[in-house]
Amino acid sequence: MHGKLVAALALLLVSAALSQGKALARMGTELRCQCIATHSRFIPPKSIQDVKLTQSGPHCKNVEVIATLKDSREVCLEPTAPWVQMIVKAILAKAQLNSDSPL
Repeated sequence: MHGKLVAALALLLVSAALSQGKALARMGTELRCQCIATHSRFIPPKSIQDVKLTQSGPHCKNVEVIATLKDSREVCLEPTAPWVQMIVKAILAKAQLNSDSPL
């Protein structure tokens, strides 16, 4: 009986340590810039599946624009490139329209 209790406690502690480690790993990546380098050459909008915009802050001094392409690759886009700014404006306008629409 005592052995089963010790085994159950050990399993619980290992499980808690693993889940805490995953949370710390995720937090570690959120506390720094995600983009090491940026891509400034034009990417056709039809090749882009999704775009994530991360504002500058304590984690990173740069605004980051991360595009997920239809082939599942993630590409950091140069936020000052005119074509990137057009995509960001279109996404923000679409988000504004979606937030203004009644449910």
